[in-house]
Amino acid sequence: MINRVILVGRITKEPELRTTGTGVNVLSFTLAFDNKTKNADGTRSSSFINCTAWRNNADIISRYCHKGSQIGIDGSLQERRYQRRDGTNASVIEVVVSEVTLLGSKGNNTSSYNSQPEPAAQGYSQDEEPIDDVMSVGDGDLADDDLPF
Repeated sequence: MINRVILVGRITKEPELRTTGTGVNVLSFTLAFDNKTKNADGTRSSSFINCTAWRNNADIISRYCHKGSQIGIDGSLQERRYQRRDGTNASVIEVVVSEVTLLGSKGNNTSSYNSQPEPAAQGYSQDEEPIDDVMSVGDGDLADDDLPF
C-alpha cells in the first residue's frame, strides 16, 4: 500500500512544541494551502490540514517557523483515535511529517532547510511515531519563481 503526502503551504498559527512523558518532542500544527479548483465566484478555496511532527522535525519547525511561514512537508496519513473529555469517541486524520523543507516566512524566502530521514529508533510507546530525522542546511536562495507550481 502507498501512503504518501507531499504538501506546500503556510502554518496557520504559532507552533507549540510539547514533550511526551518519555521525553520525545512532538509538534502539532495546521498547514493551509489554496485548492487547485475555483469556487463559483472565481476565488480559490483553501484547505487546512492537521500535521504532526516528531523528534528532530518538531525541533526544526518550532525553532525556524512561525505563523505564516511557508514549508514543504513529506509524510503519510494517519488516523488517530481518542476519547473526548465527555467520554465520546473521536478520530482525526492528520499528516505525520517524515521530511520538512523550510521555505521561509511570508515575504522572506531566504533559505531552505531539509531534514533527511534516518533509521527509526526503538523503545517508543505505541502512541508515538518512530520517526527520527537529521537536519541539513541547503545552499542558495529559493524564490517563488523557482517553484514548479
